[in-house]
Amino acid sequence: MRRLISQLLRFGLVGGVGFVIDVGLFNLLIATVLHPAQLHEGPLIAKAISTTVAIVANWLGNRFWTFREHRGHRVWREGLQFGVVSVGGLLIGLACLWVSRYALGFDSVVADNVAGNGIGLVLGTVFRFWLYRVWVFAPHTPAEAIEDATVTDSAPTDPAATPAPRRAPRAPRSAAASAPAAVAPRPD
Repeated sequence: MRRLISQLLRFGLVGGVGFVIDVGLFNLLIATVLHPAQLHEGPLIAKAISTTVAIVANWLGNRFWTFREHRGHRVWREGLQFGVVSVGGLLIGLACLWVSRYALGFDSVVADNVAGNGIGLVLGTVFRFWLYRVWVFAPHTPAEAIEDATVTDSAPTDPAATPAPRRAPRAPRSAAASAPAAVAPRPD
């Protein structure tokens, strides 16, 4: 239980940084280049951009801090799984924003923030934490652990960190062994 609470706290702090990035970039974009008066779909595009930037920051924080004990050796697979789950969270936030703006007609900046950065964020966070914990950063099964060890042993990720194999010490040479060998004459 203590480990779960620790993970939740770290997840919350990483998520807080992601939240600041997401909300800050979203509001910057809709106040400038993606303003709804200039581009009808501006808030949706701004939300997709801001969430994508926050996802990258969250992946780094969760990989190297929140779930560091369960970090796998297959960075690409883990990154792909993280991306899939994060896109699911993004779609939840976009759906909340779309319903608020286009189905219910709430088109103010405050309504956009409540829908996308409030309701959508809470629902997306619950979805992401659960899947990060049980799928992306889940403790390895014994079969995966053996497979990871095989992959790690056969192809080290950092050759500089792998110690060079040690050679057996050489036996001292005797005087007879260091003399040039006699060459037998060749028959012609």
